[in-house]
Amino acid sequence: AALTVRFLTRRFIGEYGDMEFIYSHTLTVDGREVLFHIWDVPNSQDQADDGSSEEKRIQWADSFVLVYSICDRASFNILPFKIQFIKAAKEGQGQVPIVIVGNKRDLQHQRVVSSEEGRLLALSLDCGFYEVSAAE
Repeated sequence: AALTVRFLTRRFIGEYGDMEFIYSHTLTVDGREVLFHIWDVPNSQDQADDGSSEEKRIQWADSFVLVYSICDRASFNILPFKIQFIKAAKEGQGQVPIVIVGNKRDLQHQRVVSSEEGRLLALSLDCGFYEVSAAE
């Protein structure tokens, strides 16, 4: 949620509950206005969901940004399963853009997932990869 709000408002708010939200935002990209609809689902809620609601969100979306914390190995380890689930649900719909984002780059002293691990995972799963800091 912090990363989404940072993208939408350029402000950082550190604490969020475990609620999902759908945001709409217009942005100019390469001289064209693009309307984004962002369905922001916290990971803790996602784990409590049944497969049908997760599949509903996957069918709704055209692309995916999966965010993990570089300070939380479990949030990284779940990514291959999430990506396999997305690809299986979108099978037959062509190439699905998926980007893996390592967040909390500003917390290097708490890092447990290396940048190289993130890059290699993205490469092996044919996804984009970035490391960012919502706080910065």
